Amino acid sequence: MTSSSAFSESISMERLAWLALALTPGLGPRRILSAVRQTHSAEEILHLPLTGLESLNFPAQAVQFISDGQALQAANAEWEAMQKTGASFLAYNDPEYPERLQEIFDPPALLWVRGDVSVLSQPAIAVVGTRHPSPYGSGMAEMLSRDLAARGLIILSGMARGVDAAAHKGALMAKGRTIAVWGTGIDVIYPKENKSLAEQIIAGGGAIVSELPMGTFPAPQNFPKRNWIISGMSVGVLVVEAGEHSGTRVTARCAVEQNRDVFAVPGNVTTKNAWGPNTLIKQGAKLVATWEDVWEELPSQIRLEVESNGELASKPQHGASLFEEAPLQPAESRVMAMLRHDEALQLDEIMEKLGPELSSSEVFTALFELELAGRIKQLPGKNYVKSF
Repeated sequence: MTSSSAFSESISMERLAWLALALTPGLGPRRILSAVRQTHSAEEILHLPLTGLESLNFPAQAVQFISDGQALQAANAEWEAMQKTGASFLAYNDPEYPERLQEIFDPPALLWVRGDVSVLSQPAIAVVGTRHPSPYGSGMAEMLSRDLAARGLIILSGMARGVDAAAHKGALMAKGRTIAVWGTGIDVIYPKENKSLAEQIIAGGGAIVSELPMGTFPAPQNFPKRNWIISGMSVGVLVVEAGEHSGTRVTARCAVEQNRDVFAVPGNVTTKNAWGPNTLIKQGAKLVATWEDVWEELPSQIRLEVESNGELASKPQHGASLFEEAPLQPAESRVMAMLRHDEALQLDEIMEKLGPELSSSEVFTALFELELAGRIKQLPGKNYVKSF
């Protein structure tokens, strides 16, 4: 079983029982895993009498739900819905369940998955950060994710606005694979504007993962546990811009608790979103400026595992720059010299500063050619920054 398409329309009773338990109100992962260990079978739990279910310390609501047959009915309905959407699931005892996630405290009993389930067990770097990054933050997230993905690492994030989305896009730029862990059901895209990104992740051989049943809408309490899964599935967490009270700090704290490496991109100390990564660096996180800073810190067995995929030989080894440095025209050189990576410049400012040297048409042409070549980016409001 390597992808959701590998799941047949039939399902064993044991697997259906895992699904039934995951859908039972009042049963969290710890109760489910403890009960399965005691009975040695999820299916056996569904056939226990009331006294047997109570002996497993199940709450009354869960006992009634299982004994009335509602759990099995819910599982059948959920499986049918998954079949219609091309989704699948992994129970804790499935061979494809991510080994790194099994190692953490309180792992999910069940993962809902769209895409290639085999990618979940491959070495992944989590790239996380603020939903409101600066051009520098989104550029660094995209660049580092692209360069690490080009070397065979899976890029893992939460597909939120901002840094998360930039990380996924960077991996896709490198024709790499990326995993999005959602705090909603895998059929509820959040935020909605990332629908195209979700489709690209699946088409690119990646996966979308959630521990929540289909149809689950975003709720604040869902996202801390989502962060726990992101760090748990990774070999390390890379933080790119995060405020003092950001959810990203929760992910970093989860990584420390799970004995994962923490990496951070230093930021401008005068900006609020630099507080998170700069503080993490002071506390011992590894400072990252290029992909090498992450790669060199990975355990040797992880690097060997990535290299054994055989993809490195066939992939171009990009450096820290997106584009080969081709000669620029004089007007383009003047524009490039003025622009920065970390701060946008508005068109009117560019025109005013270059007015004594270049005509308006020369500035427009230079901006057009540079943007076409991918050397600069145009942001909303005709603001321009250098690309990474």
